[in-house]
Amino acid sequence: MSDAPTTPPAASPEAPQHPSSSTVTATPRGMHPLRKRALLTVTAVVLLAAIAWALYDWLVLRHEEYTDNAYVQGDVVQITPQQGGTVTAIHADETDRVQAGQALVELDGADARVALAQAEAALGQAVRQVRTLYVNNASLQAQVGLREADLAKARTQLASARQDLQRRQGLVPGGAVSAEELAHARTQVAGAQSTLDAAQAAVRAAREQLASNRALTDGTPVAEHPSVLAAAARVREAWLAVRRTVLPAPVAGYVSKRVVQLGQRVAPGAPLMSVVPLDALWVDANFKENQLGVIRIGQPVRLTADLYGGKVVFDGRVVGLGIATGAASALLPAQNATGNWIKVVQRVPVRIALDPQQLRAHPLRLGLSMEATVDVTDQDGAMLAEAAKPEPLARTPVFADAEQGAEARVREIIAHNLGTAAAAGS
Repeated sequence: MSDAPTTPPAASPEAPQHPSSSTVTATPRGMHPLRKRALLTVTAVVLLAAIAWALYDWLVLRHEEYTDNAYVQGDVVQITPQQGGTVTAIHADETDRVQAGQALVELDGADARVALAQAEAALGQAVRQVRTLYVNNASLQAQVGLREADLAKARTQLASARQDLQRRQGLVPGGAVSAEELAHARTQVAGAQSTLDAAQAAVRAAREQLASNRALTDGTPVAEHPSVLAAAARVREAWLAVRRTVLPAPVAGYVSKRVVQLGQRVAPGAPLMSVVPLDALWVDANFKENQLGVIRIGQPVRLTADLYGGKVVFDGRVVGLGIATGAASALLPAQNATGNWIKVVQRVPVRIALDPQQLRAHPLRLGLSMEATVDVTDQDGAMLAEAAKPEPLARTPVFADAEQGAEARVREIIAHNLGTAAAAGS
């Protein structure tokens, strides 16, 4: 083995050159400036958003109560007959617009017209019977006079018979009058006394009959006699029955739920169709029980309908708060005292009135979904209604003129059956 120093092999040109530790450049250990700037920007945006949301909650949200559990409600006026009959005509169908007083259904009125004719005839007969009572007053007065004349005649005959008896009794001692003549005179006195008694009884009977007849007529004209008034009431009743063969619309609105058919025999109170006035709708918004503490009557409400979306906003007003939850008002209320129990947040309906002008511009339908936001800033209103409304909740003048014409017909019948004597007595 040679002692010559060995020469290290030459570095291959393909071998990588590794720098020594003394020649490596140091890199900073902190975050890259771009990344740091991005994180700061995001943090600032989040903080600003949080501050903005806090301000929005403080200035706006805490003064509002919102629910999407709200639905359009309204009156559903049922059309029901007041008397039975067979349907002969139908004047309105589903979705038709009708006006108040417009005829909707007609019933067969033949029976009602016959009953009216009978009532009119009965009224005329009652008037003539009452006229007879007034005429009988004069006849009975004449009978009283006749009986009094008979009484006076009987008294005269009795006095004459007594005088004859006295004369004969004075002649008996002298023998001028026989016992037979005296007995005959006594018989005449007894007969005259009986005639007098009968005449007195006849006078009393005639006077009592006159008083009884006068009790039926005194102080009352023919047209106001109870018998005439009762017959006139039956005429009005029959008149109403004829008028009620035509069923009018109590209010203006749209026809819904028509179930009546031609030729159908309907009974009183049977629902035939309904009329819905779409210009008097309201919204029942079901708020959670923990939202009711700040809701008051009179607070303004902002509403939107799924039908129109957010482009149409309805202005409403709280007019009443329900006195029971939906569960308590259900047909089968919850029985929370039995079995396992899970607490469920209850809801109470809040009635919200709508602007009629907005309803005319943007019609709604019953049952449509709504979103309601109540402005609860004003806390001066009441939570419950404090007094009943002084005026009726609803009123219709359609049936007010049902008797129109009946009174004129009654007066016509009475005047036709009145005579000169009855008119003078009345």
